[in-house]
Amino acid sequence: MDIKINAHKFDAGEKLNAFIEKKVARVEKFFAGAVNAAEVSLDDVKEGKKAKLQIHIPGEELVIERVADTFENAITECVDAMKEKLTRTKEKRYE
Repeated sequence: MDIKINAHKFDAGEKLNAFIEKKVARVEKFFAGAVNAAEVSLDDVKEGKKAKLQIHIPGEELVIERVADTFENAITECVDAMKEKLTRTKEKRYE
C-alpha cells in the first residue's frame, strides 16, 4: 500500500512520519488486497491538531477526519474509525 503524507504549513518529522506509516499500514488487513493507496493530511487548526485519512479502494474513496490534542491521537482515532468503516464496506460488498 502506498502511503502519502501531507503536512500543511509545517514539517512533519521522521518520528511522526514513522508513527503514521506504522498505524496506517494496519488498515490494509481489514480489506485485504483492495486497499490501493492511503493519503494522510495533517493540519494545525484552532481547535487542535487535525488529521484526515483517505483510503482509496476500487470504486470508492473513504475519508475520515478527526481533531485531537496531538497528531498522534488524531491519527489513532482516524485509523480506528477507518477500520470500522472498511469492515462495514467489505460486508456490504460481499453480502
